[in-house]
Amino acid sequence: MADYIEEAVDMQDDDSIITLTSASGEEIDFVEIAGIALRGNFYVILQPVELLEGMGEDEALVFKAYQGRDGEDHFDIELDDEIINEVFEEYYRLLDEQE
Repeated sequence: MADYIEEAVDMQDDDSIITLTSASGEEIDFVEIAGIALRGNFYVILQPVELLEGMGEDEALVFKAYQGRDGEDHFDIELDDEIINEVFEEYYRLLDEQE
């Protein structure tokens, strides 16, 4: 999955669907679960519309989002377990606040 780095985003008519293009040219549709600001960066939690190999139905991926020099939104898959855990902890904390 590390080859899904620095991908341009293509928002569909339904703003919750994001299509990322891998370095190999494969397009994958994701549902945006949440956006989380953490450590001066912005992360998005995305779940593939169709399960990726090795993923369970309740699993999602964390991407670091940023605007590239081209003005387009880009996403780098986050591989650091510590950051991933912090993003999910913040997500669950925000969910608890809403209840």
